[in-house]
Amino acid sequence: MATNKPTLPVGAPSGANLSIAEGKGFAPEGAPTSSSLVADYLRQHETKGLLRFITCGSVDDGKSTLIGRLLHDTKRLFDDQVAALEADSRRHGTQGEAIDFALLVDGLSAEREQGITIDVAYRFFDTDRRKFIVADCPGHEQYTRNMATGASTADLAVVLVDARKGLLTQTRRHSYIVSLLGIRHVLLAVNKMDLVDYDQAVFDEIVAGYAELAKQLGIPHVQAIPLSALKGENMTSTSAAMPWYAGPSLLEHLETVDARRDGSEVGFRLPVQWVCRPNQDFRGFAGSVAAGETMPGDAVVVLPSGRRSTVARIVTADGDLPRAVAGQAITLVLADEVDVSRGDVIAAADRAPQVADQFAAHLLWMGDAPLLPGRPYWLKIGARTVSAQVTEIKHKVDVNTQAELAAKSLELNEVAYCNLGLDQAIPFEAYRDNRTLGGFILVDRQNNATVAAGTLDFALRRAANIHWQPLEVDKAARAGIKGQSPRCLWFTGLSGAGKSTVANLVEKQLLAKGYHTYLLDGDNVRHGLNKDLGFTDEDRVENIRRVAEVARLMTDAGLIVMVSFISPFRAERRMAREMFPEGEFIEVFVDTPLAEAERRDVKGLYAKARAGKIKNFTGIDSPYEAPENPEIHLAGGVESAEAMAKRVIDRLLD
Repeated sequence: MATNKPTLPVGAPSGANLSIAEGKGFAPEGAPTSSSLVADYLRQHETKGLLRFITCGSVDDGKSTLIGRLLHDTKRLFDDQVAALEADSRRHGTQGEAIDFALLVDGLSAEREQGITIDVAYRFFDTDRRKFIVADCPGHEQYTRNMATGASTADLAVVLVDARKGLLTQTRRHSYIVSLLGIRHVLLAVNKMDLVDYDQAVFDEIVAGYAELAKQLGIPHVQAIPLSALKGENMTSTSAAMPWYAGPSLLEHLETVDARRDGSEVGFRLPVQWVCRPNQDFRGFAGSVAAGETMPGDAVVVLPSGRRSTVARIVTADGDLPRAVAGQAITLVLADEVDVSRGDVIAAADRAPQVADQFAAHLLWMGDAPLLPGRPYWLKIGARTVSAQVTEIKHKVDVNTQAELAAKSLELNEVAYCNLGLDQAIPFEAYRDNRTLGGFILVDRQNNATVAAGTLDFALRRAANIHWQPLEVDKAARAGIKGQSPRCLWFTGLSGAGKSTVANLVEKQLLAKGYHTYLLDGDNVRHGLNKDLGFTDEDRVENIRRVAEVARLMTDAGLIVMVSFISPFRAERRMAREMFPEGEFIEVFVDTPLAEAERRDVKGLYAKARAGKIKNFTGIDSPYEAPENPEIHLAGGVESAEAMAKRVIDRLLD
């Protein structure tokens, strides 16, 4: 029967035992018991450092087994946990009657059934020298996004390699992600050495190959250790089976490695997570210090507004502090009434970060649907969320060779170097200098799924050189002299639905009434502004982006502009809508069934598409996403063109 009694900590004296009798707690036998020594012992364990690390690599390299063995050998398992592990090993294990240590972290039923890690599992353990939080990351390519999640907070990566297989594609991909996320320390664990008869030549070959990879990726610190996680060799102590290896054991390296990140050189940084206003006498700005330190009286600046003030108080739940350092959660009170919102950054006035709205960035795509440049996404960085789009893919990276390849889109698990454009300026830091202000995610605006993780490299020079020029004549003045309210009528529907016909009738009738108009037709624009674009999904996105920008300029001129484009994707129509003030964009859906549009086939395009002569034709081999809530819904093929035009004009002039 399990007693739930903890086993001895690593480093306990030989022959020690644990006693919990008589309410005395537990201590190694013979250890000093004076109150001062006990207090010193407790203080030592309260103040010892914390190391966050991950295990990563390819499938079946032994990541989960390594963590399980580490927990077992450091005596951080209770008797009942060991008993449960033994029972689970008999039912689900892969080691016969022996303990399957992987089951300690592979707890999901799907993981046990398939024998793979799917989700990231976090475990805490400690030794006399250090505390640890380890993340067991999946090796399967399908779950690369989960690995990136685990790596985003790690200080060190344990990259496992099966000695029989060497460096695999997923090993290289995970190493690239490790370098991308700024992890500077890698422990190369060459596992399953027992299956290659502890051959030093095998180990040396793998180490040489990884050293070359690390040099390409810019990983400065690599410690290679040969081991057998299953047998516990070179895990907590050096193994006699590999006398040719004279380096540290895995645990020894984890206990001694200096993987600290020093953010003090960039100055004080406090991303504001919450404006604290409990009553009229207190207004503070809460958040965790991302870098540097501050004290009352220090001069600070609020970004992106640029307003300056000084620190009046540093408030915590335990009272005011004389000093705040990186990692502390605080509430900052400023000496002046300054407008500060969630997502702003309070920084040292003499060492403030940059503010920009265009960036070069590394990107790991994690969405099932491909990334299309020009499509809008939500970008979340710290506590700030802004609208953003990938304006250009400079290149994608071959994870095997690190070669830079041309690309127009990104598929699942691909990595690339891109240009980003935001709808507003944000304070930022290069990721290598500050994780909090340099790391971001992209979120799909339709389903709120996280589709990418990225790191900011630098602001594009043009972002600093270009400023909005104030104009004295505005939209209201231009529209007023024409005696009308500017509008954008956006006609969408299948090819042959009747969009251009209805839009042409609407313009003729508006012109007859004395209104100033302009019609942007898809075919006509393709002969000029967009003649360089094809009909791929990527080009269709760019096609709509350009036309929406032109339409916005025309409404700014005070015109009523009609846009007649298929515009098949909801995301791009939403992007176009968001360029206009509320009520200025009117979506007109000409809802003509495909069969009717194909019957008309005025231009003969459907026949060519059916014959395979035209690729990426909407409705045939490219999708059309119908509007969900258009302002005007016209029944093409049922109503006459004149009747549909009248409905549009009635809605416009209502």
